[in-house]
Amino acid sequence: MPPLLRCVAWLLFAFLYAPILVVVVFSFNTARFGASWQGFTLDWYRKLFANEIALDALRHTLILAIASTLVATAIGSLLGYALRRFTFTGRRLMIQLLHIPVFVPDIVMAVSLLLLFKFLRQWMGIFELGLHTMALAHITFQIPFVAIVVRARLAGLDPVLEEAAHDLGGDARQVFRHVTLPLMLPGIFAGALLAFTLSLDDFVVSFFTSGAGSVTLPILIYSSVKRGITPEINALSTILIVLSAAATVTVTLLQRRERP
Repeated sequence: MPPLLRCVAWLLFAFLYAPILVVVVFSFNTARFGASWQGFTLDWYRKLFANEIALDALRHTLILAIASTLVATAIGSLLGYALRRFTFTGRRLMIQLLHIPVFVPDIVMAVSLLLLFKFLRQWMGIFELGLHTMALAHITFQIPFVAIVVRARLAGLDPVLEEAAHDLGGDARQVFRHVTLPLMLPGIFAGALLAFTLSLDDFVVSFFTSGAGSVTLPILIYSSVKRGITPEINALSTILIVLSAAATVTVTLLQRRERP
């Protein structure tokens, strides 16, 4: 790589990651206000984990992320498998429609889901805003990501393996259970971790579909920042960064390790 291009690349990476690094560093800063470094401390993390509101937000965030990920992974994996392995009327259209939620702005999806829940509440008396509506909203935007990852995984598999299993006497169920599913698992895990990360970081959709008593970490950070940035917010943001980075790195390692 030419030296000039290498320099530009490093400058771009610095521009992208320097703000994140600043947040992490100042979460360990003794100073409560100001941008000057006054010493190392873990007090802000201790205070954060002694804060019942923050702990409730963390609990809601993890419950929401885990529950929505499990449902979205199951549905998205089956959808990705069906779109890759079967031919049916409207299949090509469904593949195109699958990408729409990925590209639609979050604010558009959030408003759409809010209006849907309002309609159902008015006409059927259900779907009061709360953790369950947030879970349904997260599942809605997680499914396409899981399906795309699983479908891409299946596209890279050699169909000869399944054909050989059929030739050896295996029926469709046995071939799926003992051949196809094990080969799909890296894609399923990657899709699940991606869905978990998306749920963990989501603010816009969560904000529009949340109700009383269903505050998540991103919503808590937003409401706290309006009163001024404090080291507790930096600590809270650092926890989210670590969780998201861990899931992202795991997805990358899985994809590299299991690439055929």
